[in-house]
Order: sequence, then C-alpha cells, then structure tokens
Amino acid sequence: MSNDISPEQAQPGQGAMMPWLSGLNPEQHEAVTTLDGPLLVLSGAGTGKTRVLTARIAQLIGTRTAMPWNILAVTFTNKAAREMKERVAAMVGPMAEQVMLGTFHSVAARMLRRHAELVGLSSSFTIIDTDDQIRLLKQVMEAQSVDPKRWQPRALLGAISKWKDKGLTPDKVSDAEVGELADGKILSLYKAYQARLKSLNAADFGDLLLHLLTIFTSHPDILAEYQNRLSHILVDEYQDTNVGQYLWLRLLAAKNKNLCCVGDDDQSIYGWRGAEVGNILKFEKDYEGAKTVRLEENYRSTGHILACASALIAHNEARLGKELYTSHDQGDEIQISGYWDGNEEARSLSSQIEYLIKDNHDLNEIAVLVRAGFQTREFEERFMAIGLPYRVVGTRFYERAEIRDALAYLRLIAQPSDDLAFERIINTPKRGLGPTSLKIIFAYARAADKPYLAAAKELVDSDELKPQARRQLGAFIASMEAWQNEAKTLSASDLARFVLDDSGYTAMWQADKNPDSPGRLENLKELVNAMDDFETLSGFLEHIALVTDTENNNQDGEVSLMTLHAAKGLEFETVFLPGWEEGLFPSQRSMDENGGAGLEEERRLGYVGITRARKNLFISFAANRRIHGLWQACIPSRFVGELPKAHIKEDLAQGLSIGRSEPMMIGNADSRVGQAGYGPGWQRAANRGGQATSPAPKRDVDGYVPSSTSSGFAKGERVFHQKFGMGNVKSVEGDKLEIAFDRAGRKKVVASFVEKMD
Repeated sequence: MSNDISPEQAQPGQGAMMPWLSGLNPEQHEAVTTLDGPLLVLSGAGTGKTRVLTARIAQLIGTRTAMPWNILAVTFTNKAAREMKERVAAMVGPMAEQVMLGTFHSVAARMLRRHAELVGLSSSFTIIDTDDQIRLLKQVMEAQSVDPKRWQPRALLGAISKWKDKGLTPDKVSDAEVGELADGKILSLYKAYQARLKSLNAADFGDLLLHLLTIFTSHPDILAEYQNRLSHILVDEYQDTNVGQYLWLRLLAAKNKNLCCVGDDDQSIYGWRGAEVGNILKFEKDYEGAKTVRLEENYRSTGHILACASALIAHNEARLGKELYTSHDQGDEIQISGYWDGNEEARSLSSQIEYLIKDNHDLNEIAVLVRAGFQTREFEERFMAIGLPYRVVGTRFYERAEIRDALAYLRLIAQPSDDLAFERIINTPKRGLGPTSLKIIFAYARAADKPYLAAAKELVDSDELKPQARRQLGAFIASMEAWQNEAKTLSASDLARFVLDDSGYTAMWQADKNPDSPGRLENLKELVNAMDDFETLSGFLEHIALVTDTENNNQDGEVSLMTLHAAKGLEFETVFLPGWEEGLFPSQRSMDENGGAGLEEERRLGYVGITRARKNLFISFAANRRIHGLWQACIPSRFVGELPKAHIKEDLAQGLSIGRSEPMMIGNADSRVGQAGYGPGWQRAANRGGQATSPAPKRDVDGYVPSSTSSGFAKGERVFHQKFGMGNVKSVEGDKLEIAFDRAGRKKVVASFVEKMD
C-alpha cells in the first residue's frame, strides 16, 4: 500500500486510493479527515467509534500529516488496544508497529522506564499487584502502630489509590481529604508507603502516571521532548478517564493541540472507580476552538430500541446531547413485564429463553443483564434446574470468595471433619493465628490422623502453641460448639445470619471501605435469602453441592449472565433487563451517596443496558422482592416510566401498573417485613461463655486407657521435645502428656510431638 498521498487527495470519493475512507457516513468521514486542532468525537452506542479511531490513524499516516512515531493512541483495555493495532496494521501495513498505541498503563510504563531515575527508580523497576500492595502497606502500618483490625489495609490502600488517580502526591493532599483516616496518620502512611516502594525499586499501577506527572512538571525539557515528538494524540473512551489521565493528556497535547478524544458522555458509568464525566463535558472549554462531531447513526439496534434509549437518556441534564437513529426497520417494540416476585420473574424469563431456543435462536446471542451481582443467584439456580446452558461474565454466585467463606462456616458446623472448610475460615476474619501456629495444627492432625478441628481442640489444652494463639483458637472452638448447638433449633437462614454476625465476618466487610465491599455484603444477604427455601442446613448444603457440580455439555452455546457494568462494549441479539424497580435500579445507595449525579449515572447505566440489544429487548420488574433478607414491596423503576409508550408493549400481571404511586403487598410479604438482617443489631439466639475443653478419654472397667488410644508413653520416661528440649513424663492422659522439662518447666504437650530417649 502506497502512503504517498497528499492531503488534497484525501477527499470524499477517494476510497479507492484510501480504502479506509470507503463506506464512512458523512459524520464518520468528517471525524476521520479533520486532522488539525482539538477534536471531540461524540460517539453514541453502536456508531462505529473503533472504525473512526483506526481510520483516523491510517489517515494521518496515509496523508503524511504525521509519521507513525508521531502518533500516540491510548485506550483502557488490552483487548481494545489489540483490536486497534490489528485494524491499523490491515490498513497501513508494518508502519502500524511504530505507532505508540496501547492502554494508559502500558504506554505510561514505557515512558516511565526511560526516566525512572528522576523519581528514584531504575529502569528495571517492578510493577506490583494488589496483593503485594496490601502486604507492603501492612508493613508500613505495623511500623507506625496503626491497628489493621480497626483500619482495614485494603480500605486505606483504596484512599491512597484514589489520590494517585487524582494526580495527588502526599504533599498535595489537603487536610479536608485526610480526615480521621488511620487516626490521622494516613498521609504519613502514604509517604512511608511511597518510600518503601522506591527502596524496593517498585511501582504500583497508580504510580505509573503519577510519576510521569511529577517528571513532566519538574523537568520541562523532558515534557518538551514528548510534546515535540507526539504531534497527534488519540484517546478512546474519553468519558472514562480519571483526573490523573486528564492531566497527563493535557500536558502532552499542550503544544500542538492535536488531541482527538472519542467517547460518549451518555455511557460514563464508572464514577465509582474514579472516572470523571466532567472531563468530556468540559472538553470544548479546555481546548479553545475545539470541534465536535456527533456520531448518531447506529448500526446495531432497531428503531424501537434506539427510541427508548434516546428518550431515557434525555432526562439527564449533565450531557452534551445527541440522538441515535438507524436506517434499520423499527423491529419489535420493547416488552415491559411485571411479576409478583423475583422467583416468578426468573421462571418466566427462563421460559421465554426456551421458546427462543425452539425457534433456533443462538444461545450465545442472548444476555441477562442485572444491576447488582447478587441478582444472578435466582437466575443461575433456575437455569441449572432446567438444564439451560449459561455462563456468568465475572464470577458465578456460588464461586464468589465471600460466598465460599460463608459456606465454609456452615459446612464445618454441619460436618466437623471438613478440613477444607476449617482451613478456609480459621483465620477469616483474622484471629491472630499466624503461619507457625497453623502449621503446628495441620502437622499434628496429619500425624494423629485426625480432622483439623479435632486436632485444634486437643492442642488448646497443650503448650504446643503460644498463649495468645491458644486463646484465639479456644475462642474459635467455643464459637463453633455454640454454633453447632444453635443449628439444632434455628432455621438454616437464621443460623447463617447468626454465624456471619457472631463470627465477625459481616463486620469485616462492613469495615472494609473498598468499592466492592457493599456488593459483597449484598451477596451474603442474598445467600441467606436462598436458604429460606430449605428447612435444614444439611438440605441446603446438599443442594449447593449438586448445583455447583452441574455441567451443561449437551448443547452448543450459552446464555450470558452479567451485570450492566460488565456488559459495556458488548452486544447481543436478545437482551433481558430484569429488576427495574426503585431502590434496586436506580440503586438507592448510589443516589444516597451521590445525589443527583448518582441518579444520572444510574440512568446512563440503563441507557447502556438498552443499547446492548440489537433486535429484542425485554425489561421486567417485580411487585415483591426479597432484598437484604427482607421482603419488600416494590414499585417499577422511574426509568420504566420514562420510556415512550409508542415504542413499548406491556405485559403486566393483574394489579400491577407502570408508574403507580402506592406499592402493592403481595402474598405474605407483610408478614416477613421486620425480619432481622445483618449487623450488630441482630439479636443473638443464645449467650455463651467459657472456653471449650476436650472430653476426658474413655477408660475401660479397670480405669485404664485402652491401648488403641494410649500414647505409648509411661510416667517417668525420659523424652525430647523439639521446642522445649529434654524432660521427664509426669503424667499420661490418652495422648496428652504432662512433662517436666529441664529448662522450660512443666508443660502439657501432645505425645506425637515428643520422642523417647533410651
């Protein structure tokens, strides 16, 4: 392919000479061929933004407006970056390799390695992951006597990461932002954390851009080098940029002003993780003389779907404005369905999918998109019950870490010999049992051929463990025995509430300030909801074991089940949007925390959900739903009422309506209102005290311990213990020995830990 084409030749109708221009609509053509000055491309859902971005890079190279090495193109995901590279390579050949194209992090890392010494690193610095970040912060917290039980390391790391995303080094964080975090020591921790990173020649992801901002502002010559080299900058998904990314781009584009940002303010749905929709809204103010091109012709969806999407998003005030249209036919109207409760909604939705299968509908082209992760549980169980193949984009409900933890508690209550469950929960939440203590428990259990829990009970009465570890282990065993007693009288769901509260597990996530913690708590409450349908704990655990072992290998294709956030960038022929009720969607928590801005982001999320569908769209709500352990009467989401009647058809159960002002109680919902949920206020089913004690060994009629349980040691024998040294056996009780050690004094130990001395 020849690249010796003048700008004058790059006109409409020259597609034969520049094939990337062929087939572009007028707005796309304008965006691709406007090569000078700041340009904002407002690209609605399904309007071909990736094609515009890649064709624009080809146009820059093909017209020699810029050489490949003068072009910087950044996006957010490796998948998007790979797709762009492949498309550009198909257009301009090997020259595409010389374009600086990648994710924000990959491009920033490449730049930083060239200048790492200016921020105290070498070019070979390591980029650490989240686990290493938390481990490092814990070390810093310990050095400054910050209690990790009161101040969760993950939450403090979240605060530090937010400051980095805003481009704030420790000296730039205001007192107002510090507050009482870590007892006022958070800035000191931030500084020490950064110093520790440098001593390890390491950086975390937030540092990549933060260090570059420091270098660019402190070394104008280096900034000038990049400004001179990078004559044209292109940004994908600009509505998702945070403050740090915004500042970095402004610095790089300050000289040439040839910044092209492609994005959609109506699809800005990641405010909770730092994305700043204001970046795209103020583009024209930031860059004087900026041109805006609106891509509004949608190539994905039918007319009815687009009309509903446009009508919904028009209710937002903070937007630049555009309206999608299509040359496709109108298609079928959007179906709005109302159900009595969530179970009926899941059953009906599953039946509709089965009808689609009978019509030879491709399962891979069907998606169920929910607002919150906990909503997947009802659909997963229904799909498994009828043998409908599905995949969860993300993590399946019963495979989530918090659900596995909760189930491990319940499994150990039901089956004390479940060593896998014991191992999972013994230090979750943290109980002060370090690796050494756990190693002793596990080693003794294996040597004695006993379950971990039984071995732990025996070790509590010995001196094998340090006093603090014995106390913590004893408290856990006492709790486990109390929970087992409660299991005899409490229902499965009430037992789960009690255990999760009493163990401190719920409090652990309540104290964790990470953005995903509220979702984890919602999942735990949904787990308890699921248990209401089972009379016994054993029945529920058997059900879980069976459904999680279900495999569907007998059909081609799978229905996709995911959250609305995970669906961004995807498309399906048929989309189901369940749970459109006030408080669930829009999320009450989002509105409480962010007010009007939170509501507008929720509406953008609805817009994203609607525009995932190409042909068929089903929206549904329930009059009654169990949320957070309580049955709640629901009214349809305000978003349902914002959809234009001319483009929808209603299929509502008797007594249900769209836009009704009074909630309707269904079934026995009102009898359940007021049931206890999670939290400190949940009433204990019983009080307990004291520590567990091991039962005395069973003896024969003569009072002797049978040989099968005898330790094999006799009073007066000389023995050796790896920890306590030499000593003499003073008494024997089963496999417990009391030994007078020469140096350590009298100790109770387990027989398998000592050796006889001849």
